[in-house]
Amino acid sequence: MSMNKPILVFGYGNLSRGDDALAPLLLEHLENKADLNQVEILSDFQLQIEHSLDLKNRSQVLFIDASVNCQSAYNFTQLQAIKDKSYSTHAMNPTELLQVYQTIIHQSAPPCFLLSIQGINFELGETLSPQAEDNLLLALVFTQQLLNNPSLDFWSQQQGDYFA
Repeated sequence: MSMNKPILVFGYGNLSRGDDALAPLLLEHLENKADLNQVEILSDFQLQIEHSLDLKNRSQVLFIDASVNCQSAYNFTQLQAIKDKSYSTHAMNPTELLQVYQTIIHQSAPPCFLLSIQGINFELGETLSPQAEDNLLLALVFTQQLLNNPSLDFWSQQQGDYFA
């Protein structure tokens, strides 16, 4: 019998690199404010191949990351497994992690989504930029709505770009 909670929220980023701290900071807020009976929170600097096992026995997974490429305050999208053609496991993206899961577990990964939060400044030693602080608050409200409505249908309907 699995002891995993059905929903995994996995944020990754570096608290010492300016806006790269968005995901870990969002997780800190969730831990203090959200009902986490059905939710497990996991945080790390980056995704690693070993994290594929954290997906096992989940109903849904939410990955959260800061993104310099995000054109809106945040973006929410469902993920599909994609095989990476490189040989490095130093840093992975969530779609590669889903592929690793499917390869080693021999079953489809649970439904997985990515919440990308727009970041501006990722320099070592910097603090969160004012724009990233605003984006963090918007993404936090959105994430709480997802966790309050954990149905796959609801999450699937929320996909898209969200502007401040």
